[in-house]
Amino acid sequence: MRIMSFFMTTQQIIDETKFVTRRFAWWNLPVDTLLCAAEKCQGLGKGGKINRLKVIKVVSVLSEPLNAITKAECVLEGFPDMEPAEFVEMMVKHYKCKPDKIINRIEFKYVKASE
Repeated sequence: MRIMSFFMTTQQIIDETKFVTRRFAWWNLPVDTLLCAAEKCQGLGKGGKINRLKVIKVVSVLSEPLNAITKAECVLEGFPDMEPAEFVEMMVKHYKCKPDKIINRIEFKYVKASE
């Protein structure tokens, strides 16, 4: 199972309050793919272990400009108190990109142990 890092939103994954992630990668991710959500995947250092958080299943994948995000999407991203402009600013600052850069919007659901 492939692992996807949620370093910036670890708590939202633990709390299951995040249902969408925006990435500048994962372009050919098929719907129904199972992924292991992890705290961090890279830069763990020698002997570092991946902290696996949850199993998620991809529901939909859509390419769109980063600045197309809405208030409802901020909630789905796990940031209910953040306005769209704030979200875009956070992403632009972190990834050093332009606000209209095309991103990959990945919607997912949490997979329970019984599924």
